[in-house]
Amino acid sequence: MSGRPSAAPPSVPEDAYCEKHLAPPLLFCEDDQATLCDKCYLTQEHRDHTVLGVQEAAENYRKVFRELLHTLREKLEVAKILLAEEQERMVTVQGEEQNFKEVIKSEYKMMFRLVTEENEMNFQNLQGYILNPSLREANLTQMIIFAAELEERYQETLQRLNCLGRENMNKLHESEFRLYEQIWSLHRITADLEKKCGESPLALLKDARYLECAGSLVLQRLEPAQVIEPHLCQIPGMSKVLELLQRAITLDPKTAHSCLVLSEDLRSVSLKNVQQDVPGNAGRFDLSASVLGVESFTSGRHYWEVDVGKATKWQVGVYEDTAGRVMPKVSGDKILLMGSMMGTECTFWVFPPLKRISLREQMHRVGVFLDYKYGQIAFYDVTKKLLIYNFSHLGFQGALKPIFSLCYPNGGTHSDSLSICLPDVFFV
Repeated sequence: MSGRPSAAPPSVPEDAYCEKHLAPPLLFCEDDQATLCDKCYLTQEHRDHTVLGVQEAAENYRKVFRELLHTLREKLEVAKILLAEEQERMVTVQGEEQNFKEVIKSEYKMMFRLVTEENEMNFQNLQGYILNPSLREANLTQMIIFAAELEERYQETLQRLNCLGRENMNKLHESEFRLYEQIWSLHRITADLEKKCGESPLALLKDARYLECAGSLVLQRLEPAQVIEPHLCQIPGMSKVLELLQRAITLDPKTAHSCLVLSEDLRSVSLKNVQQDVPGNAGRFDLSASVLGVESFTSGRHYWEVDVGKATKWQVGVYEDTAGRVMPKVSGDKILLMGSMMGTECTFWVFPPLKRISLREQMHRVGVFLDYKYGQIAFYDVTKKLLIYNFSHLGFQGALKPIFSLCYPNGGTHSDSLSICLPDVFFV
């Protein structure tokens, strides 16, 4: 056959004719993603392939393209939101890094103050028995060495924080750039798909492989940057003086919520599935599953440890009785560390204000330090000997008491409990 037919169906552009047989392509091979004329269809090459009419195939693809377009538009919106969140995280991460630097600075000041005053007190006790001039010099030398070691640890921690800050910001900038690229690709592909959905059947089928490109964008994962928590920069080593300050707290049954059960020695608290019939008491908690310690502090330094390993949701901390109240009435009266176990991960928060401070594996023992004079409350991971968070310059006005809370039972069996740890050397 030579030359093209003088007339062709008006729906078939002249340049769309089959180049081999010079016939109008009225069929579409899905296996080869190509239009065919009648003669092409009869060849051995397409005998076992899936072949549809052009109109039917075009409508099938148009439907798929429209569904894909909807999915890509949704993904585009998600990518825009994630980009905004990553840009906001840049500010947040920098703020958290600076805040943790202040926390670490406060912690090292406290450590130096504790050890210095402890050494001075020991020296004064010895002076009454030993009048040796070299003793004062030795004590001074010891303090200078300690101060130098403490400063070295502090500077090393700051250096780690600075390196971590740069690493986190690099990750966030890389994530921002990657999201910009994904957003640009999504904009381009959605614009192309919108145009393609309005094309004629033959034009639409001419580049049906375009579906693969659009599909690959759907499969691309949109993930935020994985930044590292500032607390991981710490050098383990709680002050030994804390162990000397540790005391055994006693729970006050008169303040315990009715769903809490206290042990006979008043050292442990656990949840009960139903509320108990307990005597009425103006100081009893009725809005949270909490209990206070008997001890009340208006001066000095105090430290206690709590076993939280058997609780999935817990709170430990202190509350301030600013008006002679038996129990706190407003959130500002409490300084809390909170833990929430989900699967194998535990999220930790401090309050006030409510702020997530880390996401790590479960903690087993929490240390709480209170310095009334300097307005300082610090929480420690006793097992790892790491600071969790440090509140400073709080300016207490009233008496302070330890507070312990568990999450309300929500049906089923609950075994959550908290236990106050006794000091290694405990005298009754």
